[in-house]
Amino acid sequence: MGFIFSRLLDRLRGGREYKIVLVGLANAGKTTILYRLHLGQVVTTHPTIGSNVEELRHSNVRLQVWDLGGQESLRASWATYFTASHGVIYVIDSADPENLTLAKVELFNLLLHPDLVGAPLLVLGNKQDIAGCLAVEDISTQLSLVAIRDREWTVMATSAVNGVGLEEGMDWLTQKLSENKR
Repeated sequence: MGFIFSRLLDRLRGGREYKIVLVGLANAGKTTILYRLHLGQVVTTHPTIGSNVEELRHSNVRLQVWDLGGQESLRASWATYFTASHGVIYVIDSADPENLTLAKVELFNLLLHPDLVGAPLLVLGNKQDIAGCLAVEDISTQLSLVAIRDREWTVMATSAVNGVGLEEGMDWLTQKLSENKR
């Protein structure tokens, strides 16, 4: 009964729940980002086999965030998680420029999926705390983000380790989700 009452209160207050997929290549920092947002601290992680899911609350918005494993063998299964998704967080390892071409291919493949049409895209250029990492302008250029015209998108410089940029990214995403009529 309490669960039903809290859901009703959330709806009355304008709170809504959105499903978000958190994707990117292996070792980009997706799970670290998820638990930094969920717990407010860095936890020891291992490569994700399958998925992790956590409910986050940001700006009176509930987010059900699905962190999907980024290993090559798991990417083919990403689409099974896209059903009823409202937004995409795509994580890039800014300190690994050699994988940006592959990251671009995977990004554009997922953006073609019918369940993600029009979903806002938040690209996180993670690992900005590592010397020599790519700036967000370079990430945007190398990923050809300006070619994306069917949805709103932004790219943010982040560090899952120290939390820089994560709140700003989530602010942008929750605003776009609230505005989006999907």
